[in-house]
Amino acid sequence: MPRKTAPNLIIGKAGQHPLIVAQYLRLRQQIPALYSLLSANTLILAYTHRHLAPLALTLAIPAFLIATSLVRMLVWMRPVKAESYVPSLIASKLRATTALSIAFSLCFVAWAFTLDQYGGPYEHGHVAIFVAVTLLGCVYCLSFLPQAAEGVCLTVTGAFLIYALYIGTEIYIAVAVNLALVAAVILKLTNDSYNAFVELEVSQRALNSERRQAHVLGEENAILAQTDALTGLPNRRYFFATLESLLVSDGPRQPFCIGLIDLDRFKPVNDTYGHANGDRLLKILGERMSKAAPSDAILARLGGDEFGLIVMGDLDHAEDVTQVLFDQICKPGRLGDVVVSVGCSAGLAGFPDAATSANLLYDRADFALYHAKNHKRGQCVRFTEELEDLIRSEQTLDTALQAANLEAELSLAFQPIVETSDLHMVGVECLARWTTPLLGPVAPEQLIATGERLGKAREVTLTLFGKALEAICELPESLRMSFNLSGRDLCDTATIAELLERIDTMECSPSRLVFEITETSLIAELETARGALERLRQTGAKIALDDFGTGYSSLSSLHQLPLDMVKIDRSFASQLEEAAGRRLITAIRNLARSLTLECVIEGIETDNQLISARLAGFPLAQGYLIAKPMPLTALLTSLKGEPSTTGQATR
Repeated sequence: MPRKTAPNLIIGKAGQHPLIVAQYLRLRQQIPALYSLLSANTLILAYTHRHLAPLALTLAIPAFLIATSLVRMLVWMRPVKAESYVPSLIASKLRATTALSIAFSLCFVAWAFTLDQYGGPYEHGHVAIFVAVTLLGCVYCLSFLPQAAEGVCLTVTGAFLIYALYIGTEIYIAVAVNLALVAAVILKLTNDSYNAFVELEVSQRALNSERRQAHVLGEENAILAQTDALTGLPNRRYFFATLESLLVSDGPRQPFCIGLIDLDRFKPVNDTYGHANGDRLLKILGERMSKAAPSDAILARLGGDEFGLIVMGDLDHAEDVTQVLFDQICKPGRLGDVVVSVGCSAGLAGFPDAATSANLLYDRADFALYHAKNHKRGQCVRFTEELEDLIRSEQTLDTALQAANLEAELSLAFQPIVETSDLHMVGVECLARWTTPLLGPVAPEQLIATGERLGKAREVTLTLFGKALEAICELPESLRMSFNLSGRDLCDTATIAELLERIDTMECSPSRLVFEITETSLIAELETARGALERLRQTGAKIALDDFGTGYSSLSSLHQLPLDMVKIDRSFASQLEEAAGRRLITAIRNLARSLTLECVIEGIETDNQLISARLAGFPLAQGYLIAKPMPLTALLTSLKGEPSTTGQATR
């Protein structure tokens, strides 16, 4: 009979096929029924011929056949040890079973035909029925061993047909032919059933394999999502998740402290030896601190050169742990041929004395660190009531912004975005700058935080956007301009409405505008942010996801937001010089390409990084190697090919 599946599933090289184990287990369930059927039918046929045939044929031979069948049945029914489920051993058993099945069929048929020499028509008919019924039952029971089923079928039907021709009885010949036809149909059906079993097993194994892979990948992704790629320490996400879990745990909550450690003199290492060596130093320090940290402390890298610490216990214990980490940080580290050393400062805040919420605890520790950096550098400062009073100094920033002439005090710096192939400039990113007469230059993040705190975020954003629209008119039409929007901006309908109104009246094409947003700013109100981005995109402007890879849900952001571009965070650029890093970056680039998104890699600091970015398939890049942020006049000068001082601009 033709079969769809190759017989080498159980013989030859395919004896190692894992399907053979499932085949063996199914066969074990049906073999006892086969031997029971043989034993019962043999006993009945011997009984009906007890007065007609010699005792050897009705007692001795049947007893031997039945005893052999029962022994084989018990062999198949006995428990099998786990170590016996070896494909090669099972293949050998199945080959032996096939041979034994054919031998058994010959023995039973020979006995039946010998017994057929005695008796009348009824007894002859019983012999024919015995052969037919037993054959069909055995073929069905051997359906999970097609070779044996075919062998038994061919042996019995062939022998029956030869016997019928030998005795020359037309009825016997007709019965033999009829049996052969029925057996062929039954064999076809059992083979189809076996093929379906094989297909089902293959699909189930493939599905289980995919599930296992998905589970493993899920676990790996969960670990990676909470692990800092550079140092291998837990990351910011893990730090805050642990902090939140400590605060929401059931039952009495034990006192604990959080600490923030910031490196001193790290920037000169970056400036002197490059960011690649700076990253190597961070990795060295991370390994040292991880080994030195006690079991009741959690150490995490929060970003840049800042580390977070959660210590179970009071402030005294937390300060002792911090001092151990200080000692590890202050040891010199070798970077190739040079030896460098850095210091550190730390701020501590205790629960519940300093605060009882995660955000306030972090803010208190951050302010203690800020105080250490400015007044007690190299020391660990606890948050106390005195610092609580000092925290009010934020009011100084509030006062400065309240009284600020935003049009005069706010300005923009521009950092070029170029093609990696020839460094041809295709666009610029606007970066906010605030210089107040009271405090001097203020960090952009402080400007945004103060504006949001005072409810002046809209005013700050619109002032900066107005300056961006003025600048874009002075730039060549071939250049795009990226403008950053915060999560507060996207969720403020009045801000979005004003932006749309100004876009409608701008002299240049809105297609030259790119609005950059960070995924971490969208988590709280994703639906509102998506609606705002859709409205901005309808004007012809592009939407870019900034700092891709550092947020909480990068992949979901790609699918849920109306995006045209992703900007790969600068932390990935530092990995371009390593083989593993290049594979990761290439995978990110392929993901963006599959979603038809433009891709810009940020933080290019060295020639090797630029070359690696180009080889990885990134068409666009941005970073200090290409150009630092610069005023508009310096940008226009560089576009004219004239000498400029852009290399001395600051972030």
